[in-house]
Amino acid sequence: MPVRFRILGSGSNGNAALLTTDDSRVLVDAGFSARRLGELLAAAGESLERIDAIFLTHEHGDHAAALGGLARHPHIRVFANSATAQAVQRSLKHRANWQVFETGATFRFRDLEISAFSVPHDAQDPVGFLIAHGHEGDLFAPRRTLAWLTDLGHAPSHVRERVRDADVLVLEANYCPRLLEADTKRPWSVKQRINGRHGHLSNDAARELLQSVASPRWRHVFFAHLSRDCNSPAAVEAACGPALAALRCGFSVVAPGEGSAAFEF
Repeated sequence: MPVRFRILGSGSNGNAALLTTDDSRVLVDAGFSARRLGELLAAAGESLERIDAIFLTHEHGDHAAALGGLARHPHIRVFANSATAQAVQRSLKHRANWQVFETGATFRFRDLEISAFSVPHDAQDPVGFLIAHGHEGDLFAPRRTLAWLTDLGHAPSHVRERVRDADVLVLEANYCPRLLEADTKRPWSVKQRINGRHGHLSNDAARELLQSVASPRWRHVFFAHLSRDCNSPAAVEAACGPALAALRCGFSVVAPGEGSAAFEF
């Protein structure tokens, strides 16, 4: 069976994605209330009762909010590094089913192999993920890899190398620099945080990353975590579309507050 993937919701108000295989149903981040997450899963034909694990990138609420309401689902294993687990646990009234990994290490969960790598963001120990299924050279279960790369102010060389061999890439395109500069809702200090080296990735920075790596293996790129006020799908497509067209790589821009269609690979 191929890997099935869909983004349930993405943006400044919440982020979560669903990845399913023969043996696993996992979430990448869970940044909605447990009730809302249940509704999003139901719309995708799933439920919290059927989720096996959550892979957390970092402790910010738009990535970890659901954990506060998961006391009734103790079967869900929550994979996070030690700093993230400690930061989230301080706000919980119950003990989450923590499965602690080391940043930079690779671990297994059922039929998945997960590599967690450090990313520059203003959190305790934020990570991106490289999630692999199958085996190299196996005709019946070929190796397929998804790279999850959101919430980073810039892309160091080790991050670029991690996403080079992915089949599917989820990439942050948080803001358009011109729209951020013109925004009247955010004070200067917040704008400095967003466009700083430990903030978020702009459309221009996302394009530069795509052009610098330009992997022929990429089959599809999802642009995610768009700002509702300081970005738009049209701005992302204009900035990044030509770079992917040159690679003949498909892409989807996930509108703020929305999810994506299911994708199999």
